[in-house]
Amino acid sequence: MGPETQTQVPLRVFFFPLMSPGHMIPMIDVAKLFARHGAATTIITTPANEPFARPSIDRANSSSPPLPHSINLLLLPFPSSVHHLLSSGHENLSTVPSSSDYPNLFTAIFSLSTPFHHLLHSHHPDCLVSDSIFPWTAAISADLNIPRLIFHGPGIFSLCINDNLDLHDAYGQATTFTIQDIPHNIQMNRWEVPPTFNLPSLVHMLRDAEDKSYGVVVNSFYELEPAYAELYRRKPGRRAWYLGPVSLCNESADEKAMRGLAETGHEELMAWLDTKPAGSVVYVSFGSICELSGDQVEEIAAGLEISGCCFVWVVRDKGPSTPEGFEERVEGRGVVVRGWAPQVVLLGHVAVGGFVTHCGWNSVLEGISAGLPVVTWPLTYEQFVNEKLVNEVLGIGVRARRDGQDPTVVIGREEVAGAVRRLMDGGDEAEERRGKAREYGRMARTAMEEGGSSRVDLDRLIDELSQRRGVGGEEKGEVISH
Repeated sequence: MGPETQTQVPLRVFFFPLMSPGHMIPMIDVAKLFARHGAATTIITTPANEPFARPSIDRANSSSPPLPHSINLLLLPFPSSVHHLLSSGHENLSTVPSSSDYPNLFTAIFSLSTPFHHLLHSHHPDCLVSDSIFPWTAAISADLNIPRLIFHGPGIFSLCINDNLDLHDAYGQATTFTIQDIPHNIQMNRWEVPPTFNLPSLVHMLRDAEDKSYGVVVNSFYELEPAYAELYRRKPGRRAWYLGPVSLCNESADEKAMRGLAETGHEELMAWLDTKPAGSVVYVSFGSICELSGDQVEEIAAGLEISGCCFVWVVRDKGPSTPEGFEERVEGRGVVVRGWAPQVVLLGHVAVGGFVTHCGWNSVLEGISAGLPVVTWPLTYEQFVNEKLVNEVLGIGVRARRDGQDPTVVIGREEVAGAVRRLMDGGDEAEERRGKAREYGRMARTAMEEGGSSRVDLDRLIDELSQRRGVGGEEKGEVISH
């Protein structure tokens, strides 16, 4: 690298994630990756979401060796006209009282369009990485001649399925149907279609916004979904970069633990895991926003109890409580964690040998990165599609629910126990799943290393954005700094 390049003002990239842990955490990880490659990165969020973003940013900024440029945080307040829609000031999907409040939060989010335009105009970064669910940022970016990259929360397989659903409208014709024109024979039920497709106007907005954008970045890696990585890029005019698994940019235990809320006090849990044999504990978590009924929580508790397996079960603070006496009965064999848990740290512990997951993409990818087989238990959104990738394409999962079973039906304790035992017990089938999972974990780590597919894609993207900015980048940066 020559001296002129070294002194040039760095590439300035802004990141604008949806206000939800499942979107903020991976996008902050992407910002870290850009920052380590010399970009000046900035996260944009609303004031009440600062506690979700600040700990990870502060930890990255204090890392050793230091980042070439600190990651910044810009707060974008909601207009006063929508404050009545934000229940008790809650500005995050994980903190609103219930999912019935989501429409109000999304209405408030759309009202950020004008203040966001002002913010982007005043700072004029070299690139905007915007959550896909913010289609209105496409017109703003185009108006200001700022390239917009779409950050897609799901993986490549899910995006290919969405392309197909949008193209063929097969889900509108029958209860059960086969996905057309993809490498695997995938069948879906009507209720497995992501709820976005119930809003045709939103689907149109998302597609139109993609057409106006510079390209897409995806938290996945080529070797995990190679046929779909090729298929997704095949659409004329589409450009995509696969940068994941982005959670692997956090190498130290502190970095992993500081993803999300900076809660501490898990040393006792880690010490408990240290007492367990390798691969003997199943980790159970249904994510930060999924809601379970009281009856389902009771059946999960009973299923874990009769499974005979050691477990760590993460339950939401505002969800139903575990049955009376349950924790005393499983003491020494099982631990219940309420609220936030450092999932990447726990999945990476040598004692953890399996993962019961709702199939949110972050959780799926974090489990794969840890080399773990999973029990798949989707509840909503793209989770049913992710389940098909895990079971029918990758072959590393066990279904909690029977194929085609209505997702509103409570899964009984015997089914829960049976799924956990199939995951954790010995036998040729279980060992084959574990072997595949370990190999995907190795591929994930390789993809993020120097010369790996995700690292190469990141280098290629940053080089392309830098060249687009051109030799005038230094002069523009100097003007903005005044």
